Amino acid sequence: MKKTDIKIENITKSYDGVQVLKNINLEIKDGEFFSILGPSGCGKTTLLRMIAGFIKPDSGAIYLGSEDIVNLPPNLRNVNTIFQKYALFPHLTVYENVAFPLRLKKMPDDVIDAEVKKFIQLVDLTEHMLKKPSQLSGGQQQRVSIARALINKPGVLLLDEPLSALDAKLRQNLLIELDNIHDEVGITFIFITHDQQEALSISDRIAVMNEGNILQVGTPAEVYEAPADLFVADFIGENNFFEGEVISVIDDLYAKLSSPDFGELIFETDKSVQVGDFVKVSIRPEKVRVSKTTPKITSKHINVLKVYVDELIYSGFQSKYFTWINGNKNLLFKAFKQHAVYFDEDDNETIWWDEDAYISWDADDSFLVEVVPK
Repeated sequence: MKKTDIKIENITKSYDGVQVLKNINLEIKDGEFFSILGPSGCGKTTLLRMIAGFIKPDSGAIYLGSEDIVNLPPNLRNVNTIFQKYALFPHLTVYENVAFPLRLKKMPDDVIDAEVKKFIQLVDLTEHMLKKPSQLSGGQQQRVSIARALINKPGVLLLDEPLSALDAKLRQNLLIELDNIHDEVGITFIFITHDQQEALSISDRIAVMNEGNILQVGTPAEVYEAPADLFVADFIGENNFFEGEVISVIDDLYAKLSSPDFGELIFETDKSVQVGDFVKVSIRPEKVRVSKTTPKITSKHINVLKVYVDELIYSGFQSKYFTWINGNKNLLFKAFKQHAVYFDEDDNETIWWDEDAYISWDADDSFLVEVVPK
């Protein structure tokens, strides 16, 4: 099978004078499970529909392998698309729905039978192949549409929010199945979603989009642990933000800021900063330690704040603390603590709401998301 890398160069698109895609450049590797993640209206579905051939860009090129496919009609592209709605034929069985693309090609019956059974088995629906779509669950119907899309053996499978109509548990189960199917068939999957957990769970790499721009491309760990800017940090996962003026730079690795709300705090500097710059810094709640007493300072880069616990939410595998800084309701700081059995050996007392506590974190776990030069 020939390589089906995808290269998108300088793609733009406007509707009624509003630019929905702004000079998009992107490379997707052959065989990659690649997610395009962003809020509703950011342009991700428009981009997917361009790859499929349903929309033409105003300018730019889209390469599938070495061929520019911008002017190629959808039926001649080595691409298939799965949408949110299953688009199954209600009067046909699972078997006939999956067989339909091959019957259009007038392939021999024995070839059709072998291929259909192979792909129905791939999506684990062998026991249901004689049922009609109305007799299947939503997750099963979506698996039928996946089998039907794959039976054409495309080089690229486009998935436009295919799990959004399913409930949470079904989404999780089908996500695992999609990952297994991708491993089995080995083709390029491009997965459109607004759900951060879906993208983080399944992707080889993720492109984060907002307002027609691609803000960051990276592995799930890269976009979560080292977001490129404030939007990516805020959109993916939960976060705490603090801001202030840089008052000192320490060994080019750390800096200290002064905040009217939080006082002096140390943060790691992966971007160049100078004294006098105004910065915004983030720390993930799961990297914030909560303790009843003043924590032990094991490093000169530890930040400690005294807080008041306003709310405590128990969610099984972790407890979520929502705390106020300096008694100010507008200064909310979140700390997500792992199950008490596995956390805080030196602080075994349970911390409840309406109590004072301490939060602390290592500057190495923070990340700089915005710098405004002095």
